[in-house]
Amino acid sequence: MTTIGGDTLATLHELAPRLGHPRVRAMHVPPPPADGSRRGEFAALELEDGSVGLAYVLLGDTLARLRRGEAPPVAGLTALEVAQAMAGPAGVPRTLAWAAAQALAASLMRRAGWAPPPAADSLAELSPGPGDHLGLVGLFGPLMTRLVASGARITVIELRPELAGQHEGYEVTLDTAALRRCNKVLATGTLLINDTLDAVLAHTGNAERVALVGPSVGGLPDALFARGVHVLGGTWVEDPAAFVQALAAGQERGGAARKFTLTREQWPGWRQLLERL
Repeated sequence: MTTIGGDTLATLHELAPRLGHPRVRAMHVPPPPADGSRRGEFAALELEDGSVGLAYVLLGDTLARLRRGEAPPVAGLTALEVAQAMAGPAGVPRTLAWAAAQALAASLMRRAGWAPPPAADSLAELSPGPGDHLGLVGLFGPLMTRLVASGARITVIELRPELAGQHEGYEVTLDTAALRRCNKVLATGTLLINDTLDAVLAHTGNAERVALVGPSVGGLPDALFARGVHVLGGTWVEDPAAFVQALAAGQERGGAARKFTLTREQWPGWRQLLERL
């Protein structure tokens, strides 16, 4: 069976030559003053054509390794060379690989004059309410109060056994198969980074709506949509130069980036975008 990483990489092997095999200019890592805030959660891989791909760096020791210079050097490599690791195990190379894939997707979209539509909310239009059984893959800390107030029944899938059990307004379980009982599912793009998304999607076939959110989901969505994801909520970098400058300084990105929500129906497909070049 193929994986999301393997299928996405196969697409990039077709796409990258058509884009002229853009190379990596630099990897930008958030500075220590940004630690503990949203500004410190993501690094940015910048291509020589100005396109940017984001990488979630708070899994394991990724951020520490990047700051110590222990990660594989990527400057000067083609984005496709960096992306090869997305079909490999979880770790720093895989994190950088998904950032490279996202940068290649951004390069295609910008050249084709296409951008994902602005987000209407932070829940990728799931609109949970009474009568819904919402499955969350991981605790969505800042959103839990809002989600509980929606009136939906909530089941949270977690890896930490100390969190398992009944909580006020939701239950936490270690059993991913519990998602089979949910009609709506919300997960983060970190599942791409730690190589667990395929295993999670194996249990979401009964859901009428599956949403994947977070800056890690800004790449080509074809393989995700083909596997049963209905909607993505990510970050679109409007002004790459300003975004990189703010990230490197540990400052707010402001108008350099915006949230987007993209459904299956709205995505034209990477081949259709390629035809516009």
